[in-house]
Amino acid sequence: MLIDVHTHTPRHRERPQDEPDGSFGPVWRPGQAIPTSFTWADHLEAMEPVDRAIVFNIAADPRGGRIDGSGIEQLMYEARRVNDDTAAFVRAYPDKLIGFLSVHPHDPGALDEIERATQELGLRGIKLGPNYQNFDPLSPEAFRVYRRAQELGLPILFHQGTSPVQFADLDYAHPRHLDRVAMAFPSLKIVMAHMGHPWQADCCVVIRKHPNVYADISAQFYRPWSYYNALRLATEWGVLDKLLFGSDYPFATPRETLDALYRVNDVIEGTRLPPVPIRELERIAQRDSLALLGLA
Repeated sequence: MLIDVHTHTPRHRERPQDEPDGSFGPVWRPGQAIPTSFTWADHLEAMEPVDRAIVFNIAADPRGGRIDGSGIEQLMYEARRVNDDTAAFVRAYPDKLIGFLSVHPHDPGALDEIERATQELGLRGIKLGPNYQNFDPLSPEAFRVYRRAQELGLPILFHQGTSPVQFADLDYAHPRHLDRVAMAFPSLKIVMAHMGHPWQADCCVVIRKHPNVYADISAQFYRPWSYYNALRLATEWGVLDKLLFGSDYPFATPRETLDALYRVNDVIEGTRLPPVPIRELERIAQRDSLALLGLA
């Protein structure tokens, strides 16, 4: 069973006629411009190789913030609408999709929205992006969200690592912070997105240390040298079994991500550098991520 733990909810059921064409430029994915107006049909077509997919977007900062024109506003907007959009998509395709909610820790109504999104909308996990949302992941406001997630058995998928968004604080998305989160909430299931790129070594030591902390491999392969090093680090730290399959659609498709998984060693062909064991990578594609996250 192939499970994609990292995909974004389309903002549009159908292609909008009154919205100008836009794209996530090559700062997001080298050499490609990704359309911002992807639809339900686009998402489902991309997910054809996948048995189940987790979908979500990100709740915007209710305090306001600066927008840099990178396109992130297509994936990050008011929490209630984010969660309603995800729930509507999941209700239409319940056998394919699992929805995660998003809240902003500085929203006074964050815990109420968690209750609404789980009890009324049926969403089953939480997506947070501390850098995009401009909150300290070790703040009391963040900890109240983690505490409620642990109480309800909701896994949290954190954006981790870099971003081209000018006003997104990179330090807030550094993997080292989740070490302290996992110590405070040892039963909380956590997924560190993107293996914390470019801090994959830090990601590896955190997921090695904590039984309930995992990482996904999304948004890695199109930087082949970094990708090889990430999976080689995971090999040497003995954490290949803590890696989950994820694509970060629309920035990459599951098919691209799966194909690239088996080509990770191409970049070292003709050298004496140690390869990443392909048989271990096959297990990433076969891993029952839903069971690991308590979603099966």
